[in-house]
Amino acid sequence: MVAWFTDRHFFLLAVVAYGVSAIHSIFVWRKGFRRDDHVSYALLLLGFVLHTVAMSLRGFSLNRCPVNNLYEATTFLAWAIVAAYLAIGALPRLRFLGAFASPGLFAIGVFALMPALDPPHGPKPEFSEWLRSLHAALSLLAYGAFGLGSVSALMFLTQQHDLKFHKLRAVLSLLPPIQRLEIVTGRLVLAGFILLSAGLETGGHLPRPEGVTVLNYVLDPKVVWSAVVWVLYLALLVSRRFYGQSGRRFACGIIGAFAFVLLTFPLTNLLSKLHHP
Repeated sequence: MVAWFTDRHFFLLAVVAYGVSAIHSIFVWRKGFRRDDHVSYALLLLGFVLHTVAMSLRGFSLNRCPVNNLYEATTFLAWAIVAAYLAIGALPRLRFLGAFASPGLFAIGVFALMPALDPPHGPKPEFSEWLRSLHAALSLLAYGAFGLGSVSALMFLTQQHDLKFHKLRAVLSLLPPIQRLEIVTGRLVLAGFILLSAGLETGGHLPRPEGVTVLNYVLDPKVVWSAVVWVLYLALLVSRRFYGQSGRRFACGIIGAFAFVLLTFPLTNLLSKLHHP
């Protein structure tokens, strides 16, 4: 079956699973996120398995981590978001995030399936360069956790606004309790920071291209950008832990930090001679 069932077919099945989960999330909204959502979690887990098979087939065929064109980068980012959610959603009280992740995953999947995003590659039936693949996987998992954290932060700000100005509206709101949202946001950002730190550590051990000096490596736009992102999230975590930063300021900082990541990632990747030679 695998001989004719390609990685794109497996990814298409994963997108279908994400779509079914997105439809089911409507019922989760109607219940107000008050119960553990086993169905959405199971659907996203099924999609993740199919998605992982698709990524593995593509990776083995290319002999490297599959992040070489817009289709592969988009599918890898979606995979990272699902993986981050499944890890966080292992705790029953945090599974409500799947109702927000699944519609976004479905939209990303539909976009990635556009044929023009995936030029053909020649087959290479073995897998190597594990350190480079690990670096890419850890980094994208970190951005997936940051993305979910920004969603949780936005939900927190919405609930806080309702509690401050519309008390009855807050009581009747379908969003989770504000205390839970604050805890979830902090844990997601902490998990993303740990993953990003590990990704940067592995990236520092990658062999440099021929002719690239240490100074050129340090001043590479992507390296500088990664350091700025790392310091930015470290500052947010330190200010929350040791300086008692309010939940509102922390949430705004998380949303702003992820917006910065989304807006600057493509440009720095294009300017980097290490990542885009």
